[in-house]
Amino acid sequence: MTDIPTFERIDQNLIDRLREIGAATIAGALAKQGIRNPHMVGLTTFSPGASVAGQAVTLQFMPKREDVHWGDEYAASPERELHRKAIIACQPGDVVVVDARGSLSSGVFGEMMLTSFKARGGEGVVIDGCIRDFPEARQIGLGLWLRGVTPNFHTQTDIFPHAVNVPIACAGVFVVPGDVIVADDDGAVVVPVALAGDIAQQATEKAAWEVFSRMKLEAGEPLEKYYPLNAEAQAEYEAWLREQSAPTPKPPPPQGGRGQM
Repeated sequence: MTDIPTFERIDQNLIDRLREIGAATIAGALAKQGIRNPHMVGLTTFSPGASVAGQAVTLQFMPKREDVHWGDEYAASPERELHRKAIIACQPGDVVVVDARGSLSSGVFGEMMLTSFKARGGEGVVIDGCIRDFPEARQIGLGLWLRGVTPNFHTQTDIFPHAVNVPIACAGVFVVPGDVIVADDDGAVVVPVALAGDIAQQATEKAAWEVFSRMKLEAGEPLEKYYPLNAEAQAEYEAWLREQSAPTPKPPPPQGGRGQM
């Protein structure tokens, strides 16, 4: 496979909104849309505190078969190795999502590949598998959601990179190239690109009323009233919103002219 498929780009402002909302709120909003489990289970953050969102460039690994793959890391030609093509296909803000078949013995990317990805403006990697060179890789500044780390290179054991920008299953979740990935300390979720606008709107509304709810709970108000908001609390919230959006009165002009006592 030499020609890498592309996908339609969406507005960066929408992606930024999804990042700000976070994985947990987005997962709840997706559930209301019928997407029961968008979470790529078993992939944990190896970059605590990082929060990323970006469209998915996908990479698919398959079981190695000797008549299809030549074995050594770069035995034939480096450019035949499709994990490199995935990095090259990225644009600023992208997230590389990899179906590495859950392998704990193959390092999909190492320090050099991740350094190049970062320089291209990459946001992070979400891998159902491992990376290598972790002591160096964690210093690069990328978001890393992984199953683990290994000293092995990508084709050292039993898998090889087979395709780029095709639909994949990453940790049991269907991911299409161009879907939006949102990942933070709660984990990594996939937002179908066709639903991204609706999810951003729905999740933004929930995040807004949760600010009010949190304020009430911190003050010791009853959980049963304020989370979720019952009808009475909803009316309070709407009044609070109106107060927040009301213009601040301007101070009156100073009285008297210059030099008056």
